[in-house]
Amino acid sequence: MGLLDSFEKGLERAVNSAFAKTFRSGIQPVEIASALRSELDKKAAVVSRDRILAPNTFTVRLSPTDDERMAQLGAALGDELDTLVKAHARTQGYSFAGPVGISLTRDESLSTGTLRVDSETAAGTVSWRGVVDIDGQRHPLVKARTVIGRGSDADITIPDAGTSRRHVEILWDGERAMVRDLKSTNGTQLNGQKISEAPLPPDSTVTIGRTDIVFRVVPQAAPARPRSADADATRAFGLPERGPSA
Repeated sequence: MGLLDSFEKGLERAVNSAFAKTFRSGIQPVEIASALRSELDKKAAVVSRDRILAPNTFTVRLSPTDDERMAQLGAALGDELDTLVKAHARTQGYSFAGPVGISLTRDESLSTGTLRVDSETAAGTVSWRGVVDIDGQRHPLVKARTVIGRGSDADITIPDAGTSRRHVEILWDGERAMVRDLKSTNGTQLNGQKISEAPLPPDSTVTIGRTDIVFRVVPQAAPARPRSADADATRAFGLPERGPSA
């Protein structure tokens, strides 16, 4: 039995006992739960092979009569709905760009027994972070230029004798990425093809020595763009360098 089923059955028991008279007609709490689950599934968007971004703010619009009835449940209903949304997102593999918020509001245009759910990703909270997955460990690309190799002076050090001390670098400007071989001894492959420099699409695999490096772009709640002081990385993308502000 899924969480939604358990939640619905629990609410049904409450409705059939303490709230039997109150909820004899009109919207039932289980209908709000089902509507939120449906809204999550409808608005979820695939942003990479293993990342699905779902809305994190919800407004449940109710008729005046239903709004009064739901208010009698107090904070308990909101807590249960919050738990439901988060658990359904985990089950489906959805990601949120910020904290979940659910509000119930009165809509004079709705008739008793009907509801409407509006949702969105909280404005100003979505940003994208470049990361690389290496041997099951995720490394954020926190700089415009990230050097990978077996040397201690590399930004990401890997214990692979088949790699050079400074083998490859990944350039990331917050929107696009490139991979560049640093004149390594054994070369660099991108999705099985040897390269010296190439654009790096999300979910691509860079192979150096016996190590696979998977580049991904993932959503996050707070901006974490690389430092803009690295002019060489800016030039690598063919973009004009920014001058000082007037």
